[in-house]
Amino acid sequence: MSGLRLPPLVDQHCHGVARGDLTDAAFEAWLTESDAAAAPGTGFFDSQLGFAVRRWCPPLLDLEPHAPPRRYLDRRRELGAAEVTRRLLGATGIGAYVVDTGIPGDLTTPRELAAAGGDVPCHEVVRLESLAEGLADRADGTAAFLDALDRSVADAARTVVGFKSLAAYRHGLDLPPERPRPAEVRTAADRWLVTRAPGERLTDPVLLRHLLWSAAGTGLPLQIHTGFGDPDLRLHRSDPLLLTDFIRAVRPTGCTVVLLHCYPYHRGAAYLAAVFPHVYADVGLTLSHAGARAEAVLAEMLELTPFGKLLFSTDAYGLAELYVVGAELFRRALVRLVTGWVREGAWPAADAERVAALVAADNARRVYGLAG
Repeated sequence: MSGLRLPPLVDQHCHGVARGDLTDAAFEAWLTESDAAAAPGTGFFDSQLGFAVRRWCPPLLDLEPHAPPRRYLDRRRELGAAEVTRRLLGATGIGAYVVDTGIPGDLTTPRELAAAGGDVPCHEVVRLESLAEGLADRADGTAAFLDALDRSVADAARTVVGFKSLAAYRHGLDLPPERPRPAEVRTAADRWLVTRAPGERLTDPVLLRHLLWSAAGTGLPLQIHTGFGDPDLRLHRSDPLLLTDFIRAVRPTGCTVVLLHCYPYHRGAAYLAAVFPHVYADVGLTLSHAGARAEAVLAEMLELTPFGKLLFSTDAYGLAELYVVGAELFRRALVRLVTGWVREGAWPAADAERVAALVAADNARRVYGLAG
């Protein structure tokens, strides 16, 4: 690609991968955010992400680039899930994972992910809504639930590197910015616990705000989903600019706010990272789905995001292929952009490698306090 050298990447937001062999339908379901079938006569390989998987993953399984989906999936089953995961993760060039463990399913644990990737360090992020829902299923009354929630957040803060919120899915980011009063929290918790069915998701806006502020109070980084996702989301309510007042209000806690995904609002996220010292922006998920257009999206994020405030992630989930594609597309897009700007005289050559390393790994290591 270029003489520009990058350090091993730090994947600052990702998930476990499926342990077992997958049917064709199950595999393709992880290539889309949709919950519906593909258009008639097509499959989910017929997308920028699907083409990227076919470009970068077949050679790692002893096939030619752009192998047909049928040949690729057959080869995947020939090798078996464990061998596929080992090969793919070992080829990503990722040197550390920051794993959101809140997604249910038969997925690898952080320890299993680390082993499959070649004993790569793994660090955990706690999903706030999942934490609260698990406690609610076992709660013996409102007071006990809120006490357990406070203890659990404090206990988690001693071992994890950050927290994550899905408020964009559960309500939207258009929440009042201030910390809810204790009486509001008790009333909301009592109402939720009385009316909820076992396993029901947390959507109450007061409790969602309580979770955000509880996490912020630990001083650890707080990842917030913004931008696109599955149909459960109302996209217009996931614009990171809706968080502006919360970002301003939470600043005195010392919490770093990490805006995840961001697309198609990535320029707004870049603005927030530019004007607020405790805000960082992430390109995870977006570049994989943009595929051959990843370079254009990354260039737009680099228009305004300070170079010390942009983070890499894959948001890989379910398929080891998503780690490969996310890392490959990011690395190639970053190198092409940086070397092109140096060649044009827009960037100083002496700073190019340093800035590329910030985005690839060093910013994440600083934000999460990871060893270098």
